[in-house]
Amino acid sequence: MADPITDAFSTLIGYLDEVEEVGVLAQVGVSLGLTLFFLLFARYVVLKVAWRIVKKTDASWDNEMLEPIANRVYVFVLLAGVELTMMWTLGRNDAIYTAVAPYFSGIYILLSASIISVSIKFIVPAALDRYNTNKSVTVTGGNPLVVFSSRGIVGFMGIYLALQEVGIELLGILASLAVFSLIIGLAVQQTLGNMLNSFMLAIDQPFEVGDRIEVQGVTGTVMSVGILSTKVLTLTEQLVVIPNNRLVDSTITNFARGGGDGTGSRHTLTLDIGVDYDERSAHVKQVIMEVAKRCPNVEEDPPPRVLLRELSDFSKNYRLYAWIADYSDEFLATDWLLREIDSSFSREGISIPYPVAVELPVKPSPFPEGDAGERMRRMKSTRQHVSRIKMLRDEAEMEEERDSARTELEVLKARLEEGDIKKAERDILENDVRALETLLAQFSE
Repeated sequence: MADPITDAFSTLIGYLDEVEEVGVLAQVGVSLGLTLFFLLFARYVVLKVAWRIVKKTDASWDNEMLEPIANRVYVFVLLAGVELTMMWTLGRNDAIYTAVAPYFSGIYILLSASIISVSIKFIVPAALDRYNTNKSVTVTGGNPLVVFSSRGIVGFMGIYLALQEVGIELLGILASLAVFSLIIGLAVQQTLGNMLNSFMLAIDQPFEVGDRIEVQGVTGTVMSVGILSTKVLTLTEQLVVIPNNRLVDSTITNFARGGGDGTGSRHTLTLDIGVDYDERSAHVKQVIMEVAKRCPNVEEDPPPRVLLRELSDFSKNYRLYAWIADYSDEFLATDWLLREIDSSFSREGISIPYPVAVELPVKPSPFPEGDAGERMRRMKSTRQHVSRIKMLRDEAEMEEERDSARTELEVLKARLEEGDIKKAERDILENDVRALETLLAQFSE
């Protein structure tokens, strides 16, 4: 039984032999027809099947990747048709075909490198997003730095191999231009330094896109990390461009890594509040503390604290320390606390000093005249007394908690000095020691 494929191939060979006997024009016509056939076959059969496959997936990167690859496939088929036409009409050993054949090979290599480069552009970011949880520092435009480097290597190798096909030695050309390259290198020294430091940022990962950082007095959100610079959007909606050279040499404060585990954590919020010298510290601190504990943005652990920080010329200045879960809520929490503290001060009769430039012959009283004012004075005195008792009780509990933490810290440090501790247990002990040291540091503020 004859093979249908073998029979079809034999029939095609016989048909092509008949075309050769007719002449060159017939050969060119048949070649163009076959080229058009394969273009249509690639467009309506191969790529149509590929489109159906990628549309069934949930990912979007394969849909975006298929179109540029399809364009390169069309160019590949067209060039192959032209080359086969020349080979058929002129002959494999013809001088003209022999002269242009290496150029066809070089173009094929460039097209192949281009297809690989496009595949890297879409596949690698998808892999990084899935397996690295998007921790790669990204360059402007959304491509990870590893994608930029990989595509550069593929492009260089494609150009190198393509030039070799046509008899040009790329490395020899580069060696002959050593002096020129030195001049160019000196001219773009800063640019090359920025590019190298962007690679260092990708390795060290001191921050990610979306983190709030502070560097060289600039505080804002990282919008993108480019090959040459990093763009930071400040809290006043100004875009600051920082060269990577300067960024690597500077001290960076990352507010999104406050937890010590590399993830976003609580943010310390501090508010300075001044009151009149006639006010009792226990009363003021107790009122501010109660307001802070009611704030929906303030964390319960660690609890907020109020400390007397300064005795200035015209006021006693207190500082509220509070911790919020998300640094993006800083402004909302500040607004809420200041509004509630102002209302509470009005209810409690706590006076906020007037500006220094205002001269008053008689200091205004926060209480009205008459019996109502006298009742408010007695109520304030009672509140001051109760606040003092509460504050003494809180300070006693705080002192007891601090002594307990110090004792536990000494026990843990003594345990760490022993030599028979397994690595897992040592890591747990070291984490506990750091937590206790952080707690004691809060007590000392």
